[in-house]
Amino acid sequence: MSSAALKRILHWNPKPDSTHSICLFTTVLSPPSDPSNPNSSPDPLVTDAVSILTHHRSKSRWSTLRSLTPSGFTPSQFSDITLRLRNNPHLSLRFFLFTRRNSLCSHDVHSCSTLIHILSRSRLKSHARDLLRLALRLASEDGEDRVSKVFRSLIKSYNRCGSAPFVFDLLVKSCLDSKEIDGAVMVMRKLKSRGISLQISTCNALISEVSRRRDASTGYKLYREVFGLDDEAKKVKPNVNTFNLMMVSFYREGETEMVERIWREMEEEVGCLPNVYSFSVLMETYCFRGMMVEAEKVWEEMKIHDAVAYNTMIGGLCNNLEVTKAKKLFEEMGSKGVECTSLTYDHLVRGYCKVKDVDSAMLVYREMKRKGFEAEGLTVEALVEGLCGGNKDRVVEAAEIVKEAVRESEFCPSRKCYELLIKRLCEEGKMDRALSIQAEMVGRGFKPNQETYKAFIDGYRRAGDEETSSLLAVEMAESLKLRAEEEEI
Repeated sequence: MSSAALKRILHWNPKPDSTHSICLFTTVLSPPSDPSNPNSSPDPLVTDAVSILTHHRSKSRWSTLRSLTPSGFTPSQFSDITLRLRNNPHLSLRFFLFTRRNSLCSHDVHSCSTLIHILSRSRLKSHARDLLRLALRLASEDGEDRVSKVFRSLIKSYNRCGSAPFVFDLLVKSCLDSKEIDGAVMVMRKLKSRGISLQISTCNALISEVSRRRDASTGYKLYREVFGLDDEAKKVKPNVNTFNLMMVSFYREGETEMVERIWREMEEEVGCLPNVYSFSVLMETYCFRGMMVEAEKVWEEMKIHDAVAYNTMIGGLCNNLEVTKAKKLFEEMGSKGVECTSLTYDHLVRGYCKVKDVDSAMLVYREMKRKGFEAEGLTVEALVEGLCGGNKDRVVEAAEIVKEAVRESEFCPSRKCYELLIKRLCEEGKMDRALSIQAEMVGRGFKPNQETYKAFIDGYRRAGDEETSSLLAVEMAESLKLRAEEEEI
């Protein structure tokens, strides 16, 4: 945002029939107490407060200020004092916090705006955003559109405070923090209508938030509006992060064809070069659709392969049952010095489980544990299913994996996982272990269902304990009847 452009907006006097807000962009004269105005009549309280703040020691200035004005300052007096301290933003901020802590000023949007400008021009971003959030809260107290009120206040005090255009980027980001999506879009449009553009990072944050809270298509429409892609004059050019966030948004919503469209626009319409992450998103899209030939072409086109790229390709190959190729890429990672992540191992373990190679899955899992990585819940459950589904007697091994995962990584097994373990343990006559797991299952809020009861009934019958089997059959009938009655109520 250029200073010249901002001066045009601040000194623009719209015609009465203008579609823009009449009072939004107006020339603002310096107030009477402004020291830059030679005809002003300085407020003695303001002059004394500035003298105390700038010349007294830090330990004595605050007590002296309290004795100077027990009744405190008006918001206008605070703004005048802060303006005279604008070259010392940290002192201005301490003065603000002092007045808040001691209830010496009933701050309003305008007094906050003065300090916001001073903090923004000094690039004290976090403090400025805190003040902007406060200003938005104060502005909401009178029922008016709070974003418009804060925006107008910042516009009116912009010249007087010698501010920087960066303040409007902070306003948009603060609106996003406060979930004021429409307000953030309004600010962008008001500025854009006068030829003023937000920083690229702010534009990206706005598009990302709209895509996340509305949908990817709405974010895409805003992207074209923000960057003026359908206008003759394009002010700001999107960067690779812009395209990455849109591709990810469409991918998450399952609109994979739009991911390809965004990719083409990035290269052909805008002429932006993709980065490693861009390639990874496109590869993931092809892998998701089972288009492994296209995914491998993207892989070959990439000049640099980082851990994200390897994980994307390994995951795609494993999901499409091409585990042998995935293992070769895994070995290539090691030879090229690319560090594996827990996700690399998760992909391989689940891939081997999908092709029913549980022994290889266990080898990768043990290596994963040796390196200090924790498996995802889906990976643990895939192992349990693989170990319980084989012909070998490995259900106890599966139960130990679950027990270890619960203890070490707060893994919470699903009902399906518990029921599979109980069923297989009962089939193999390990009734005590099955009861232990069933107790844990109930402790996690999973009530035994008909399948669970049948597993125990059949297990005790096979073990020759007809009495316990019969008692459980009666209990199952009563439990299911009671449950059915509860559902009818």
